[in-house]
Amino acid sequence: MTRSVALVTGVDAVEPAHWNALGGTQFPFMQHAFLHSLETSGSVGEGSGWQARHLLLREGERLLAAMPCYAKTHSYGEYVFDWSWADAYNRHRVPYYPKLVSAVPFTPATGPRRLVAEGVELREALEALLPALRDACERRYSSWHLLFPEPALAAVCAELGLLRRTGVQYHWQNRGYACFEDFLARFASRKRKQLKKERRQVAEQGLEIRRLRGAQIDAAMWERFYVFYQMTYARRSGHGGYLSREFFHAIGETMPENLLLVVALRDGEPVAGALNLIGDDTLYGRYWGCIEDYAQLHFELCYYQGIEFCIEQGLTRFDAGAQGEHKLARGFEPVITESFHHIAHEGFREAIADFLRRECVSIESYRQEATASLPFRKDGED
Repeated sequence: MTRSVALVTGVDAVEPAHWNALGGTQFPFMQHAFLHSLETSGSVGEGSGWQARHLLLREGERLLAAMPCYAKTHSYGEYVFDWSWADAYNRHRVPYYPKLVSAVPFTPATGPRRLVAEGVELREALEALLPALRDACERRYSSWHLLFPEPALAAVCAELGLLRRTGVQYHWQNRGYACFEDFLARFASRKRKQLKKERRQVAEQGLEIRRLRGAQIDAAMWERFYVFYQMTYARRSGHGGYLSREFFHAIGETMPENLLLVVALRDGEPVAGALNLIGDDTLYGRYWGCIEDYAQLHFELCYYQGIEFCIEQGLTRFDAGAQGEHKLARGFEPVITESFHHIAHEGFREAIADFLRRECVSIESYRQEATASLPFRKDGED
């Protein structure tokens, strides 16, 4: 039976059950509900610089594979920074935008970037999709970028000759800890005391910490959290956050089982919050904000509460988001992240390939240095 590839302008082109049947529930950001909430809330779509162009591979009426994909007119919200590439194109009067990006918008979390039906090999699916992507780049887009794919897909991309880029994030790994104190026992004495001091300071400021799951997060709490979220962006960059108020209400209604909101209250009033999404074996820290500054509160809500939750629930990993070298001192280990790129312009493709080879060496060197700076006890240390 003939196979066909199509680019569709919304995840609603596929029934939720059919999309999720391809394996899209273990990684919360690939669930139909999450992508649908982005689109229907206006967080992506007209005016956002993210236009859905999702790839579908079909055999007759049967859906064999799907990959979220977006036409981009800027590079915001990707966390794999290619501004220098865009600038080089511009200086040579070659358009860099629009480009195609396969990613979860505003979500630098390593995980599946493709969904495949049972019995379909990953390489087989990607080889069927790549010609359509390359053809789209020849006709309309400068390039295609696959951001933060899971290791299996990354291995196939490398075998197929796509340009590989690396980066570093900081993830917490569960080494079978029985409790938070068990985790702290790995630390050198001085650094263990520092973490305990940070947690003590939060308690001494009269703050109450609560963890809310799913249905416990009511509409009023979502409204409050949206204020926290916007405050973070206002302080950092002077503009609002990427995600709309409607997005948070939507995921609260459609995927509550995947949500963990850690809030701090002062005299019964919420003053800060950190929203996490829960996968099969990983906690993903995503959004944080506060309306008042309290010493060490960011570390408590965004890191320590998440670590405790992972230990209690038996989760193996805590991905607390991109960047943040300060995570090292709190036991988050440096890990390599990957992205893959098809550059249509031959001259730029060669120049970018040379840049990536040199950058990769530098990234690995940094990862090794960062690993050496972790706060864990060395042999013979207390």
